[in-house]
Amino acid sequence: MAEEYDLVVLGGGTGGYVAAIRAAQLGLKTAVVEKGKLGGTCLHRGCIPSKALLRSAEVYSTSKNSEEFGVVTGEVSLNFLKVQERKNKIVEQLHKGVQHLMKQGKIDVFEGTGRILGPSIFSPLPGTVSVEMNNGTENEMLIPKNVIVATGSRPRTLPGLEIDGNLVLTSEEALQLESLPESMIIVGGGVIGIEWASMLNDFGVEVTVIEYADRILPLEDKEISKEMQRLLKKKGITFATGAKVLPETLKKDGSVVISAEMNGGTKEFTAEKMLVSVGRQANVEGIGLENTDIQLEKGYIATNTMFQTKESHIYAIGDCIGGLQLAHVASHEGITAVEHIAGENPHQMDYSLVSKCIYSSPEAASVGYTEEEAIAKGFAVKKGKFPFKAIGKALVFGESDGFVKIIADEKTNDILGVHMIGPHVTDMISEAGLAKVLDATPWEVAHTIHPHPTLSEAIGEAALAVEGLAIHA
Repeated sequence: MAEEYDLVVLGGGTGGYVAAIRAAQLGLKTAVVEKGKLGGTCLHRGCIPSKALLRSAEVYSTSKNSEEFGVVTGEVSLNFLKVQERKNKIVEQLHKGVQHLMKQGKIDVFEGTGRILGPSIFSPLPGTVSVEMNNGTENEMLIPKNVIVATGSRPRTLPGLEIDGNLVLTSEEALQLESLPESMIIVGGGVIGIEWASMLNDFGVEVTVIEYADRILPLEDKEISKEMQRLLKKKGITFATGAKVLPETLKKDGSVVISAEMNGGTKEFTAEKMLVSVGRQANVEGIGLENTDIQLEKGYIATNTMFQTKESHIYAIGDCIGGLQLAHVASHEGITAVEHIAGENPHQMDYSLVSKCIYSSPEAASVGYTEEEAIAKGFAVKKGKFPFKAIGKALVFGESDGFVKIIADEKTNDILGVHMIGPHVTDMISEAGLAKVLDATPWEVAHTIHPHPTLSEAIGEAALAVEGLAIHA
């Protein structure tokens, strides 16, 4: 028997389940189709489990250096199975929370694989969803007035570089490791690669990062990339930048050997395991897009500013549409799409207002344009920069490396971008995000009284530094 809905969401990840909750709040009869577990990649194979491991790595590293704080603990050891157990408990607790939210919102959840059908006896328009149920029962037919595709993404690999889940891994397999390798090659120095490099290094693993671009974190401000590489190199991580991995050279015989082109020659790298971290690709196969007029652009679903596809009643959000592949972006795209469906006339998303975070040690965070982007867009820029080594709380905390950098428009004085590297900057970046939303100037940020002693004082001082007025410089 077919069930009618105002909205069916394909995918129960962060974007999908948030969209479903907002739809329920607006009184729409809503269903979510999820073939795995509610919470999707972020909760089960990405954001949350990786940050749980990063926290354990941080505690382990701090414990080994506790005598610097006057705390003598004796020999510190690592029980990696306990680390994984803690991670799994956190994931399960949050998973139960999402399940509760679905029940609270009276949102129907179908555990299975959803596929969009073409025009049929159920509807003259494509959009009826056939759900192949995980439990093997007869397919469920859902007849929605609207559909949101939120099928997410999966790790990408390089052509010819096979992921075997044992010696050659993606982040998803690495999250399930039962023991730590002695050494790891990480192919890709983007956000995920650098987080894993930092984590494994803090756990005591010998790490080598191979990056094709001429610097790690190539989408971040150049000064942030340079400082991150300097600090991670200081901790013992080896970097090979401007290096093109040659998949055909891969050898596996109890360890991994692979070569890369760099500096006009070829260099060989050896490690116990290899982690491939070269981006993510959209999950757009097997969901029935061929039964619609929906178009793909470079492997991603094409949408307008309200996330409508070529089929105006079918929307798409999150990683499957490309752009900023971040959980908080997917959530806000989902809310925008639902409010558009409900006739709420939502604001168009401004991606320059999205804060981005890197949870390595040290952390990094940013919002708005990099200095290079601002100049390329024709802005005359002025900037202020302030180091954490001049911040009392950073010294107390024992992490005084890094800085805050603010970029402003010389003509209008508006803040164009804020970039941070150092202790707890992923928690501090929201102040800069709010400043961007309010179209603030460095003067306004500088005249926000930052309590002392706090790490946030670095933001106020960097804002003063834009005009050369920093107090503690």
